[in-house]
Amino acid sequence: MTNFVDKVTIQVKAGDGGQGAVAFHREKYVASGGPDGGDGGRGGDIIVKADPNMSTLLDFRYKRKFTATDGMPGQGKRCSGKDGEDVILRVPRGTVIRDKQTGSIIRDMSATDSFVLAKGGRGGWGNKHFATPTRQTPRFAKPGLPGEAREVVLELKLLADVGLVGFPNVGKSTLLSVVSRAHPKIADYPFTTLFPNLGVVYAGDYNSFVLADIPGIIEGASEGAGLGHDFLRHIDRCRLLIHVVDVAGTEGRDPIEDFEAINAELAGYDEALASRPQIVAANKCDLLPPDDGALARFKDHVQKKGYPVLEISAAAHQGIKELVYAAAARLKDLPPVTVYEADYVAPEVKLGTADDLTIRREGDVWLIQGDWLDRLVARVNFADYESRMYLDRKLREAGVYERMEAMGLQDGDTVSIAELEFEYYS
Repeated sequence: MTNFVDKVTIQVKAGDGGQGAVAFHREKYVASGGPDGGDGGRGGDIIVKADPNMSTLLDFRYKRKFTATDGMPGQGKRCSGKDGEDVILRVPRGTVIRDKQTGSIIRDMSATDSFVLAKGGRGGWGNKHFATPTRQTPRFAKPGLPGEAREVVLELKLLADVGLVGFPNVGKSTLLSVVSRAHPKIADYPFTTLFPNLGVVYAGDYNSFVLADIPGIIEGASEGAGLGHDFLRHIDRCRLLIHVVDVAGTEGRDPIEDFEAINAELAGYDEALASRPQIVAANKCDLLPPDDGALARFKDHVQKKGYPVLEISAAAHQGIKELVYAAAARLKDLPPVTVYEADYVAPEVKLGTADDLTIRREGDVWLIQGDWLDRLVARVNFADYESRMYLDRKLREAGVYERMEAMGLQDGDTVSIAELEFEYYS
């Protein structure tokens, strides 16, 4: 259990943008060199990358906070500050990233791609950007924007085609060890399996699928009892379930009751999981007494519900080939492994008022700064006209222009916000 971690909560903070520089060109024999302050560097991003060689979130067990470095301030001679270094978080394929507050899916890391979880802040402009024929010595620059901060849940959902389900000690781990090269722990006591195991199963030379063995499910698992509740998520993606039942009743349970109880738990966890195609593996057939009618009664009950039943003995390697080929044939008709669509919607920026902002005049330029304005600007695409109009509308609603007019703002004056500079007209 100590080596397998499948759900963690982490906090991430991207780097802030660097401050723009206020500097002037100074060189012998060059008079009035003019402003040459460089821009601040971009803050580092928090990037998540799916790693096919990882199988657990153990790396996040003790370290839960990750912070990228800030961008460096700009310098003279039009030198931009160095960008902050990105932080790359490697996770197993199949990890689902959820927003901690809402539980919404931000990203499903099922492919070996990269995703920017928190974006670094843009660097502030140096005073070189503010030079005009009428403003030749601007003595101001822009601060960098803050990087994004998030609290997220990383939840591993195994990428397996087929999942083994059943009560503890029915032979799931033995079956996995027989049909694949996986080596799960096998013993004659319940809950030998404490974490999911994966194995690749070959049905012929050019046909294979991934099989997942999860800890045994008990009654009440869908409500949090036993180990099953924590690991039922690992068969969420499985296209097919192999329901292993101890038809010999070696644990003193009735096979039919076991079959119904497991399906009830699947339905309690997720109705879609309960309706997933199943092949029922009647295991430990070699332990049944001769002429016993228990197997016939079990097969009759299950087949009436529309499920195929195959008689096997995992320990004695009986009926295994038939089970593997039946699963491979069924998979050909089923859709690919589920990839969850993102449903996260970024919350609206909570706007303040004009009184929460710092507004000052530098020559003929009006500079506006403030925390809530930084958060708003970070979500504005200045290359898009509609985004710029959205920013203008929010400034008017917050009473920013009204306050500036009371301070002396006039039509034609230059207003500077982050990377946007425009002439004001009421």
